[in-house]
Amino acid sequence: MTSNRGAPRARRAAFAALWMAALLAPPVIATEDAGVEIRWTAFGVPHIRASDEYGLGYGVGYAYARDNLCLLADEVLTVRGERARFLGRDGKSSSGLDNVRSDFFFRWLNDDARIARYLDRQPPEARQLLAGYAAGFNRYLASDGAERCRGSAWLHPLQENDMVRLVQRLQVGAGIGRFADAMLAAVPPSDQAAKPAADQAFDSTRDKDFAQEQGSNAIAVGGQRTENGKGRLLANPHFPWVGALRFYQMHLTIPGKLDVMGASLAGMPVVNIGFNQHLAWTHTVDSSSHFTLHRLTLTPDDPLHYQFDGQRQALSRTTLSIEVLEADGQLSTQRQDVYLSRFGPVVVRPGLLDWNERHAYALQDANLDNTRALQQWLSMNQAHDLGSFKASIQDIQGIPWVNTLAVDDQGDALYLNASVIPNVSARQLQTCALPELIAKGLPGLDGSRSACDWQQDAAAAQPGLVPGRHLPQLQRRDFVQNANDSAWMSQPDAPLTGFSPLISREGRALSPRTRYALDLLHQRAEQPLSEAFLQRLVTDNRVYLADLLLEDVLAFCASRPQPDDVERSCAALAGWDRHASLESGIGMLYFQHLVAALTQLDKSWRVPFDATDPVNTPRGLAWQRSEVGTQLEQALAKAAGAVKATGLAQGTRWGQVQGARQGDTWIPVPGGDGQLGVYNAIQSQPRDAGRREVVGGTSYIQLVSFTDKGPVARGLLAHSQSSDPASPHYRDQTVLFSRQEWPVLPFTQQQIEADPSLQTLRLWARE
Repeated sequence: MTSNRGAPRARRAAFAALWMAALLAPPVIATEDAGVEIRWTAFGVPHIRASDEYGLGYGVGYAYARDNLCLLADEVLTVRGERARFLGRDGKSSSGLDNVRSDFFFRWLNDDARIARYLDRQPPEARQLLAGYAAGFNRYLASDGAERCRGSAWLHPLQENDMVRLVQRLQVGAGIGRFADAMLAAVPPSDQAAKPAADQAFDSTRDKDFAQEQGSNAIAVGGQRTENGKGRLLANPHFPWVGALRFYQMHLTIPGKLDVMGASLAGMPVVNIGFNQHLAWTHTVDSSSHFTLHRLTLTPDDPLHYQFDGQRQALSRTTLSIEVLEADGQLSTQRQDVYLSRFGPVVVRPGLLDWNERHAYALQDANLDNTRALQQWLSMNQAHDLGSFKASIQDIQGIPWVNTLAVDDQGDALYLNASVIPNVSARQLQTCALPELIAKGLPGLDGSRSACDWQQDAAAAQPGLVPGRHLPQLQRRDFVQNANDSAWMSQPDAPLTGFSPLISREGRALSPRTRYALDLLHQRAEQPLSEAFLQRLVTDNRVYLADLLLEDVLAFCASRPQPDDVERSCAALAGWDRHASLESGIGMLYFQHLVAALTQLDKSWRVPFDATDPVNTPRGLAWQRSEVGTQLEQALAKAAGAVKATGLAQGTRWGQVQGARQGDTWIPVPGGDGQLGVYNAIQSQPRDAGRREVVGGTSYIQLVSFTDKGPVARGLLAHSQSSDPASPHYRDQTVLFSRQEWPVLPFTQQQIEADPSLQTLRLWARE
């Protein structure tokens, strides 16, 4: 259906009214002193000081708008479900969904009732931060922002509800956010033939992308392994360089109440990864399940009803409606049905999660009822000791899908996986798990019996969750680490075992990044884990998987005369230094393609995985076995063909292949695929002329050591502070990252005031 309601003049008038309403609305301020001070040091890092949470949020919103106004406005357009209305059908949101699907999904996720409930459950301090952030953002938008995103009809004032929409989007990234396509593809069997095949499509790569792009490394060193008996932390999160999961550096202060520095995600008025006077912490994406899939047993001849404990229950249907800007400039109205069970939405993945006459599958996401994330990080920001820090995480249970590693100035190191996890015991899984889904790495349960439901525990912060104090935790004086594997081997001297598989799985092969870190940590068993050693873990750019495979690959190459294409791969690999540094040879590219072509690597190891020796196994390639030798020869030939297709010369260096395009500037970027065991994990995508452009990976780096005078920190933001090409901070830190330089992070007043780049702005939050 077509309408003229989208006429440009009407849209402009409507948004002008919204703009004025947002700017004239009186802010809610907790104290009469509404002064806000923002001091910018080198690389555009804002140090924001205010007398209360409203003023602090105001300063954060203003500073963030100065650097990333268009980025946040675009993300708000996404979470409001209005991309297709203003941008049309073409294009995608940073969620990876096309505009139409993105709008349908976020209209469902961020419906008015859910947003109102989220806001209603916030403590006063969190509400003040949200309200202040929106007002500060709008202050900048009104004063200078009109010059940005010029001609964009979608640019309008930020509202407090928009802040909650952004947080909701972040929270469900490890759950229903991965299954948005699958939810929108779910139609009853009787309607499937009539629905276009494209509408039933499910993008299965979205599962893989989340695990790859939102990874991280972390090492928390206790006083037994430092020079002065105090804590030391390496934080190396691997997150996207664009969109809502792009980090932003800032320093927040409310005198006598809060003094914390670090990085946060778009729209977050708190520090997600950071440090204060007594503590430093970071996060790594965990391997736990934050959702479960439930197989519904449908009533015979009625696919809209299912059986639960022998009782008939109906699927409810919600009809979503969005507007789409068509090619002729008119707005059409599009509708989409979503089907809901007692567990959550019905989802479809053809061939695995089918909706037929007998069964359907519904997804239950623990984070859909998690309203505690802002409260959680605010509490962590204010913690003064490791005990209160740990207790706040275990009791509030607001962390959506990450592990937490921390150190303090007393020399303790902590690992926690106190995220939001369904309470399904190992005993339940014995009778309730669906083997066909478990085999695919999906937590599938029988949805026809209450005995398979999430269990209730009064100690949990939310019904159906595992209580925080029952989740993996380890506090030590030597070290703990994590590189996205389960809790099991966070410290090999103290394995964490006995948990439900939804929480942690012991006895599984470790990732190459985890093995690389544990191997080097073990080699330094009698020495302090110095700052130089921790920094070198990242900047060395060692490709650990090459250490496990390459000797056997080269032995195969030397074992017989090889075809020309195989010989090209062999020669390139033989001359490669097994690093992903800027000066490393093109062998890095050959190795990347070789591993991608070794599709049966898990069956080809010379020394298979041994759960009693997880750090040293598996290793080697059993090329002497005919089937492995044949596969290796084919993979080497395929790698040669892939590199030849790029047109790159054999003498090309890795720094000439991989880089970041910042405006018209190409900046070489070291690092490589984390699945190859590169600690400095970088995701890059092929571009013209054989180049690979960075889209994510190492983002905010933080190396914090405690001294008698407090924290001393170094680090950087690999993609730089600003997403605005006109900003002087659009590429400055990316150049540092290319050179692998980690500058000091100015935290003390003396450091801030001594910074030669210091700029100061004072705002009045009532203006």
